[in-house]
Amino acid sequence: MTVSSWIATWAGLVPPGVAVLDVAAGNGRHTRFFAERGHPVTAIDREVSGLAAADNIEVVAADLEDGSPWPLAGRTFGAVVVTNYLHRPLFPHLFAALQPGGMLLYETFMIGNERFGKPSRPEFLLNDGELLELVRDRFSVIAYEARMISEPKMAMVQRIAARLIS
Repeated sequence: MTVSSWIATWAGLVPPGVAVLDVAAGNGRHTRFFAERGHPVTAIDREVSGLAAADNIEVVAADLEDGSPWPLAGRTFGAVVVTNYLHRPLFPHLFAALQPGGMLLYETFMIGNERFGKPSRPEFLLNDGELLELVRDRFSVIAYEARMISEPKMAMVQRIAARLIS
């Protein structure tokens, strides 16, 4: 699978060499993308068989939805990347994992996506403007979209690129 166009567009805002956290990393498309750009990357997901540790890639197997403590407590990153994943209880952990001035690159499905298929349950879909509300007064928003996309498939998404205010 190719790198998200949103992530590729805004990856240049991630300062060279800073550590990147790829949440719900899946098969590691964004993990590899940032590692190839020279970033040490921590990839976290429940299923990590598609991920391979390398010199600058750390793989963490963790179920982020089972109520266990946040597995990366006390660790901070220069960027947090999340695509196609939403578990609202994680937002405080994701924000706490960002170093001052760190970048949040987030892209996932929103209300309206149910007409195109899965995810279709409200708990997996952002509400209108939800990402903007979550970052208000804590982040400087560089870019935000809430729109229908046609690639890689028809979907309703929200996307944000925001810098944690120091």
